[in-house]
Amino acid sequence: MKIALGADNAGRPLKDAIKKHVEQMGHETVDFGLSENDPTADYPDYAFPASEAVASGDCDCGILVCGTGIGMSICANKVKGVRCAHVTDCFSAEATRQHNDANMLALGARVTGEGLALKITDIFLSTPYSGAERHTRRISKITAYEDGCAGE
Repeated sequence: MKIALGADNAGRPLKDAIKKHVEQMGHETVDFGLSENDPTADYPDYAFPASEAVASGDCDCGILVCGTGIGMSICANKVKGVRCAHVTDCFSAEATRQHNDANMLALGARVTGEGLALKITDIFLSTPYSGAERHTRRISKITAYEDGCAGE
């Protein structure tokens, strides 16, 4: 699997740990930064390119990290074709893949410890979409809204 990664200054150390972890699992990563300490780094500068790589199909999925995960998830969900879940627990990591077919994960380095973040990452990457009719119907409604066909 090819995974897009992105982080701001607050998320960089956790992003680097996730990168090492998923590469040891045999996944390929595309790191959109941040690669060195820069307190002036703005999370949209890393969230948008990583999200666009997922939306275009250049990457299979993505993982974004900032202080809380909130800013990154907001940015990612502005990109058409991205379904990014801000996750803080293992159950939600599994459910967002099974039910929402989420293709991006947002984590908060200031609120989620490294051990839990790696476990959430493992669950997110290994859980398949259920394909259940009710979930597919709901995702189709989201896609239709994105495409400007809401209410038709």
